[in-house]
Amino acid sequence: MFLRDSLVSCSAMSLPTLRQILELPAFAGAELLSGEARLEAPITWVHVAEVLDVARLLSGGELLLSTGLELARATPEAQVAYVRSLVEAGVGGLVLELVQWLREVPPEMLQTARMLQFPLLVFRAEVRFAELTRAAHERILRPGLGGEVPLLHPLLEALIETGRDQSFVQSQLGPLLTLPSRPRSTLLSTLEALLASQFNIAQTARRLGVRRQSVYYRLEQLKGMLGDLESTERRLGLWVALELLKR
Repeated sequence: MFLRDSLVSCSAMSLPTLRQILELPAFAGAELLSGEARLEAPITWVHVAEVLDVARLLSGGELLLSTGLELARATPEAQVAYVRSLVEAGVGGLVLELVQWLREVPPEMLQTARMLQFPLLVFRAEVRFAELTRAAHERILRPGLGGEVPLLHPLLEALIETGRDQSFVQSQLGPLLTLPSRPRSTLLSTLEALLASQFNIAQTARRLGVRRQSVYYRLEQLKGMLGDLESTERRLGLWVALELLKR
């Protein structure tokens, strides 16, 4: 698929490292328990995941966030198998919130992470995962730090130079582009705000200066016209299409 292949072909230097993600203000208070040697590995995305078989759904480089809900119920053998599955899937690290379900990292799990040099981090106070994912994704999608070229820039240029920009925008946003000017503008700005806030309704409403009910209503319209808005690849595609529209 062109979008996925183009993102992969972007230089890994455009992606933030785990160390750079942890330097974001939202991640202040994160404590690294293992895997210091892998802090320079690039992070491709951040997911909240509680299920223990999540590795089969990942493509590598992700940073996982978990409250430990399922881990607290698992046997020591299952906890160890979970860590090993993440390592085998090429996951960039695991962040646990040690508040409600887990108070400490299970010793067998921590020992395995340290043996495999797998980055395992904890928060010992409650944090908002929505804020963590938003901050990380903004850093991943729009680096703009230290003079780096934003991650999407090579992809945008490639689409424009090969003459595929208009067809790509049409494939991602086509139904919206057929609307009259006013509703088209309203729904496009709402979609951008939703993507920027990781579909947090309250934050989107604040960004747009409207009521939450308005955002819910517009979101239903967007789903009806655009279909799937949940998958990571779909959201990346929408980001790219919106950036192309601005050009």
